[in-house]
Amino acid sequence: MSRYTLLKQEGMAKRASFETVHGTIQTPVFMNVATAAAIKGGLSAGDLRAIDTQVALCNTYHLHVRTGDPVIRKLGGLHAFMRWDRPILTDSGGFQVFSLADLRKIKEEGVHFRSHIDGAKIFMGPEESMQIQSNLGSTIAMAFDECPPALAERSYVSQSVDRTTRWLERCRTKMRELNALEDTVNRDQLLFGINQGAIYADIRRDHARQIAGMDLDGYAVGGLAVGETHEEMYHILEETVPFLPKDKPTYLMGVGTPQNILEAVDRGVDFFDCVYPSRNGRHGNLYTHTGTVHIRNKQYELDQRPIEEGCGCPVCRGGYSRAYLRHLVKAQEALGLRMCVMHNLYFYNHLMTEIREALDRGRFASFKKETLERMETGEKEG
Repeated sequence: MSRYTLLKQEGMAKRASFETVHGTIQTPVFMNVATAAAIKGGLSAGDLRAIDTQVALCNTYHLHVRTGDPVIRKLGGLHAFMRWDRPILTDSGGFQVFSLADLRKIKEEGVHFRSHIDGAKIFMGPEESMQIQSNLGSTIAMAFDECPPALAERSYVSQSVDRTTRWLERCRTKMRELNALEDTVNRDQLLFGINQGAIYADIRRDHARQIAGMDLDGYAVGGLAVGETHEEMYHILEETVPFLPKDKPTYLMGVGTPQNILEAVDRGVDFFDCVYPSRNGRHGNLYTHTGTVHIRNKQYELDQRPIEEGCGCPVCRGGYSRAYLRHLVKAQEALGLRMCVMHNLYFYNHLMTEIREALDRGRFASFKKETLERMETGEKEG
């Protein structure tokens, strides 16, 4: 069960809805990263609902090594486990092939890992990744792939992409088998394939054409924001997205800043995720429409304003001042981290609402221009 409906288009920018067994996703959408079935910063499922989160993203590899997907399956799957009734996307573990480069060996059958926790041996291939994600029962499962470094040699990238395509065929076969079983947690689980190719536009285009013909539920562009410049990333999107199906979701993995999101929406992307809002929040760096507030700075010691005037997040709406937040963060109080993360995730979710509204009204181009100009001007601090 899935249906992607294109509601509006402005240039390449798309406004759509995507129906799933766990609810309809309005796109463009930002998926809030809950790596180990929780947002780092102490936010519960109830908090995520309060800040208008549509989709949570969980990490297959991390949940496999701790607490273990068989345990989560016995407890009813991720939705029951974390008390979240809206869509969940699970990544495949493929990014760990990139990020744990010193702890893995890639072969045709899959990847041999050493756990980053205790050094235990782990093997994960396409079938294992699909089984783990099926045990988790996520709404959307990602195909198992290799994410080659952005600046890798062309010959290596070409071979890697060919293997990723073969792995995608195996993922599709395994998911069909799992979804047909009576005792599968979520028999309506969807599969997104991943386009790779580093910064080689021709390899990206060829791979996009190949996987577009596989009639998957959605398509991601992976292997960006891993060492290339923003300009190279935008160029690759311009070269790749036109060759992915327009009647399916397009997901840019692991990106990024508010500016990155605006630029990528303009190039046809409608799903996003990134750790920036929660990670920066934990360090006291707060997003606003006029730049970043570094709440640790002394200039906020007596500042009684909210983080951002007119912000609808529970922190700003609750009347908590910059001065109080500075105190909490400086004192290393858990409440400070929680409030900062909550504000930043609300900012991202609300930015996506503003983008959707601009697309609905046919004024995304002017909204993008105005928003980027405000952010570039920056807040006049002091």
